[in-house]
Amino acid sequence: MRLYYDLHIHSALSPCASDDMTPNNIVNMCLLKGLDIIAVTDHNSVRNVEAVVNLAQRKGLVVVPGMEVQTKEEVHVLCYFYTLDHCYDFQAKWEDSLPKIENRREYFGNQLILDEDDELIGEYPYLLLTSSYFGVEDVFRLIRDRGVAVFAHVDRPSYSVLSNLGFIPDMDGVATLEISGAVSPQQFLMQHPTLGKYRILQSSDAHYLGDIMERVNYVELTSPSVEALLKHLSGFA
Repeated sequence: MRLYYDLHIHSALSPCASDDMTPNNIVNMCLLKGLDIIAVTDHNSVRNVEAVVNLAQRKGLVVVPGMEVQTKEEVHVLCYFYTLDHCYDFQAKWEDSLPKIENRREYFGNQLILDEDDELIGEYPYLLLTSSYFGVEDVFRLIRDRGVAVFAHVDRPSYSVLSNLGFIPDMDGVATLEISGAVSPQQFLMQHPTLGKYRILQSSDAHYLGDIMERVNYVELTSPSVEALLKHLSGFA
C-alpha cells in the first residue's frame, strides 16, 4: 500500500513555528495536499500531539505521535511513538533533562498549547529550543519499546548528526535517516555513498503551513497504521 507522508511538522508549540500551525490548520492543509500519514514533531515536547491525533482520526488522516529532541551534542533526533501513552511517558523523562530557562516570547516566539478546536489551553513556560543533558545514545535507549528514533535532517550544516559528530553512530535502532527538502535522496546518496544501507526519509520540517510537503514522497506499507510505519522505519519491513 502506497502512503504519502510528511513526518516532520511543527505546531504552534514550537517557538520557531508560526502561530497559524494549529491542529485544525495542520490537519486540513495535509488533507488538501493529499497526504495519508503525518507526524507532528515539536521541539522537546509532545503537548499538541493528542489534539492533532484526535482531530485527524475523524478525518481519515493517520498521525504518528512524535517529538524532535535536541541532545547534549546539539543533534536533532526525530522520535516516533507507537501510542500517546508511549510519547507521554517519554516526554516526562525528557522534560526532566532540559534546563528550566524561561521562554522570552518577544525574542524566541510563542509556545502555544491548543485543543482540537484550536482554542488556547496554555503556554509552555520554559524555552523548548534547548539541549538536554541526555546524549544521542540515551535517546535510542529511552525510546526502545516505545517507538523508533530517526536522525533528523542529516544533510544540514547544523543540528545534524553528520555536522556535529561527523558520522552515523553504530548503534542498535539506527535504521533510517531523514534528509531535508534541499536535496533529493539520490543526490544525498551520491554525496554519501556509504549511507546507502539506511532507509532515507524526506520530510518538510514545516514551521509554516505552506511548507508542508506536497504529495511527493511515499512509503510502501502493509496497512495505513502507526505500527506498520514504525516497523518500516525500524528496518523490519
